[in-house]
Amino acid sequence: MILPIYLYGHPVLRKETKDIPPDYPHLSLLLDNMYETMYNANGVGLAAPQIGLEDRILVIDLTSCEKDDPSCTGFKKVFINAHIIERDGEEVLMEEGCLSIPNIHEKVPRPNQIRIRYLDENLQPHDEVYEGYKARVIQHEYDHLDGILFTDRIAGIRKQLIRSKLNKIMTGNVSCSYKVKR
Repeated sequence: MILPIYLYGHPVLRKETKDIPPDYPHLSLLLDNMYETMYNANGVGLAAPQIGLEDRILVIDLTSCEKDDPSCTGFKKVFINAHIIERDGEEVLMEEGCLSIPNIHEKVPRPNQIRIRYLDENLQPHDEVYEGYKARVIQHEYDHLDGILFTDRIAGIRKQLIRSKLNKIMTGNVSCSYKVKR
């Protein structure tokens, strides 16, 4: 089922999420719905707050990026109760966008490498290191779990320049090709 994506200005996007218990109801259905919602919006990642939930869950599928970055081949993952425990490497500036902040793209600085602990869709634990584009996308989606948006990480002058666009999103004056909620 395709769910509405919550837009910039909705309070759920600013809340810190909580780890889910092992008996979380209908987890596989939720994950399927998150992927379907993400694909419908042409995204590569989606975090639970973006569909109105305060749960520490995110899904990522970078297989559409494999032409540009062969390391993305077959990279489709669920991250449950994720916690980045280390950020390392060179800080890289790269343009990002967000399904919750439609039609805005800005250059965001992020470390090139992370170490993350999480549970997969079968609630099996993992402790892994990612770098490059994978690390960037994970960090972007992970930020949603802590109530942080990519616009919080851009330079001050850029924030001022996009303020009116953000205000339009908050008031519903935005066009999207996918279902949204303000």
